[in-house]
Amino acid sequence: MTLRSRGWLPNEWCGHDPSVLTRSLFISMLLAALIGLVPAAACAAPAAPAVGTVTSVASAVPGSDSGLPVRALSSLPSQATDTVRLIQRGGPYPYSQDGTVFGNREGVLPARSSGYYHEYTVITPGSSDRGARRIVTGSSAEYYYTGDHYESFVVVDVSR
Repeated sequence: MTLRSRGWLPNEWCGHDPSVLTRSLFISMLLAALIGLVPAAACAAPAAPAVGTVTSVASAVPGSDSGLPVRALSSLPSQATDTVRLIQRGGPYPYSQDGTVFGNREGVLPARSSGYYHEYTVITPGSSDRGARRIVTGSSAEYYYTGDHYESFVVVDVSR
């Protein structure tokens, strides 16, 4: 059975050499397959940026989708690192209020159900009280830092 008898070739092609048509069909199919590989190649991992290059925030940082700026933990006051380490160890905390529910009444953080956020004091050297600095954690492993008593926050990348 031929391609023409199956109705796969138009009548105007009937005078052409079938091997040419078969080759053309094969080449067309090969090109279509190669074109299909282009999107896979485009998804390959990008090359590492040069040292000192500013890169965008990885979406792997919990809270980075909040729209708040992201800062490396190492760029915050050293006491913020101390507080994060205490949180990761489960305490003990310097103030009885540490670990209590943060209500987000200011609405600066993403809206979540009550009990989602918890606050911890970041010690302020020389302050006679808790000061204004806090780390607020979210139930999905987010860390937020405020240095102005909840007026503004940054997402903390605790891996840097």
